[in-house]
Amino acid sequence: MSNPIFAAVFAAAVLAVPAVSTAQAWPSRPIKIVVQFPPGGTTDIIARTISDRLAQELGQPVIVDNRPGASGSIGSDAVAKAAPDGYTIGMATITTHAINPAVFKKLPYDVMRDLAPITRLVSVPNVVAVSAALPVKSMPEFIAMAKAKPAGAVTYGTAGLGSEGNLMGELFNQSAGVKLLHIPYKGSAPAIQEAMGGQIDLVFDNLPSSLPFIQSGKLRALAVASPKRVSVLPDVPTFAEVGLAPVNSSSWFGLIAPAKTPKEIIDRIHAASVKVLARPEVRTAIAKLGGEPVGNRPEEFTAQIVADLDKFKRLADSSGVRLD
Repeated sequence: MSNPIFAAVFAAAVLAVPAVSTAQAWPSRPIKIVVQFPPGGTTDIIARTISDRLAQELGQPVIVDNRPGASGSIGSDAVAKAAPDGYTIGMATITTHAINPAVFKKLPYDVMRDLAPITRLVSVPNVVAVSAALPVKSMPEFIAMAKAKPAGAVTYGTAGLGSEGNLMGELFNQSAGVKLLHIPYKGSAPAIQEAMGGQIDLVFDNLPSSLPFIQSGKLRALAVASPKRVSVLPDVPTFAEVGLAPVNSSSWFGLIAPAKTPKEIIDRIHAASVKVLARPEVRTAIAKLGGEPVGNRPEEFTAQIVADLDKFKRLADSSGVRLD
């Protein structure tokens, strides 16, 4: 870590008062993973995929606690303000850690000062999908339809204002030369339901939460945001392939703890997470979601967060997306 700014950020996130005896006794009771979005979304799916196996590695129950709202800020604030004892940890997403700090004028916590990265668990593609009832079969057909209608007549849904889907939608508008109207929801699941029901025309989402409905034929995927086509949807082109390269950005999900959580505890959660991600059944489950397991070190995860935070601050400035 030769970059002094990065070094200072990482040290502030994980520095803890020595608590060896506490760390050695940990865990002696159930551990809670705060999920900042409703059940059924990708963050929830990944948390539940690892929670039981993490419990087996740590020897205590690991309970998923959904606390949705404010694009994940409510749940992240709960983690930031929890006791730094390892019994409350949380999910981290590109939305909660890179986008929210970029688009919200003020958050009740500082993402780098108050939350300690543990590991990036999974990287997943994003996807844009329409209702199967919508009479378009491809991205060029959709763009032609959108251009033929007045600005705002075609709608897209996302997991919330300022969410990754929201910024993807703005990038899509810029790149495709259209003006879709954003309809925010409190999580991916309700946005997907509205898209399937025809209340909105399009949904920008992480692939895992939309995939079952794409595979069942209730949604039609038009493009995936991924370096290459994904094995679970081999016939769906990437955004780059349909001429929308700026939208072609994947997502990630990880684990965090309150700042000042003892390093020994963070290291134990990290080690247990790596073991969970190495299990064949977990790797298979993640692959079926279109994702890839990661399990990197806390300092590597911190570097990813810093880089994405810088990227989305620049995007928020150019698109004008700002939230109170």
